[in-house]
Amino acid sequence: MGLLSKKDAKLITDPLADNNPITIQVLGICSALAITAELEASIVMSVSVLFVLGVGNVVISLMRNIIPSKIRIIVQLIVVATLVIIVDLVLKAFAYELSKTLSVFVGLIITNCIIMGRFEAFALGNSPWRSFLDGIGNAAGYGVILIIVGFFRELLGSGTLLGIPVLGDPIEKTGLYSIGYENNGFMLLSPMALIVVGIIIWVQRSRNKALIED
Repeated sequence: MGLLSKKDAKLITDPLADNNPITIQVLGICSALAITAELEASIVMSVSVLFVLGVGNVVISLMRNIIPSKIRIIVQLIVVATLVIIVDLVLKAFAYELSKTLSVFVGLIITNCIIMGRFEAFALGNSPWRSFLDGIGNAAGYGVILIIVGFFRELLGSGTLLGIPVLGDPIEKTGLYSIGYENNGFMLLSPMALIVVGIIIWVQRSRNKALIED
């Protein structure tokens, strides 16, 4: 018997595909629109949510039997706010310029409906281990979409990935720029993030007809 049962494994795999929090549940889409103009910011936001949701789910699960029902939302907010503060301080200490780029969006993790939704719908009713897997799965599903969107927006909008030129030098006219290629500035605007997410949803639903019926 493997480390994970089939039922536990689905907690990780389902959010990566047919129950993705962004493309299927349409949750947490604001950050997908706001911070995905750069791949680095997308990756850092994904890792931040992975930490907050993975650890937060475990904490809420451990406390589930002692949290009074009337104040459970307040307790959940305190837990997620504490974890977000930790993330913010780490970013300021080790990636200050990037922390300025993400700025308010890191703070908005506190109100990310994916996180609060998993606390409420799963962690309050399941063991710490299953809650951890659920948190990792949903955060990974969220992160995959952010990274895909960030990849295409930065590549087509700036001709770079992680700030490194990959299509050539637009000033020196090398690489693709030597044959007349131009960066698409529209890709750096927030509406293009919505279009990219829409394309991902279209591809996903065209591969799985059951999602169309839903």
